[in-house]
Amino acid sequence: MRLNDEVELRGRVVVLVPYKVTHVPRYHQWMQSEELQKLTASEPLTLEQEYQMQRSWREDADKCTFIVLDKLRWVSGSYTEEDCMVGDVNLFLTDPEDSTMAEIEIMIAEPSYRGMGFGKETTMMMMYYGMTKLGIKTFQAKINLENTISIAMFQNFHFKEVSVSDVFQEATLWLTIDSCKRKWLIKQMKHVEEKRYSQRLEEAIGNIHQSTD
Repeated sequence: MRLNDEVELRGRVVVLVPYKVTHVPRYHQWMQSEELQKLTASEPLTLEQEYQMQRSWREDADKCTFIVLDKLRWVSGSYTEEDCMVGDVNLFLTDPEDSTMAEIEIMIAEPSYRGMGFGKETTMMMMYYGMTKLGIKTFQAKINLENTISIAMFQNFHFKEVSVSDVFQEATLWLTIDSCKRKWLIKQMKHVEEKRYSQRLEEAIGNIHQSTD
């Protein structure tokens, strides 16, 4: 989705940045994991296919994705973005006739970052962005039944289980944003800053110029 192509969201522990070509090799490496393939119901792709998928995520109007970065590493300036990557989060507009409905997916790919609040903040930031910028009013999450931690997290966000598929071994949960839930989410996300993605690079270049003057 081109709408978020220059959007950067800064939370307390994560930074969300648009999925760029430079992120593809690390993402491809993640998706060779059989565990992640199972949890995300994904098939392994070649590197070239992964580049094609990245272009699709950027161009298709019904898909929105961000790469999740470790903010502490990222703000230090000592690491590349690829070194700071910990996962991704996606929104799919599932109904061509209703642009207010979206499926949300969250993946914390790096095992050492799980259980530390990264998934929680990332999910809430994506819901906040979807609600305020894309006009999403109903969120759907499809989660592998073995991923009990993720199911519990969405339930803590007031998602309700609406169905369980024995065939696909997944639970489907829904959340409709009413006025109370909207106020709650805005209050929870009041610390989030939205920046222009290229701003950090421009600032870095500016600092180099100042240091050489």
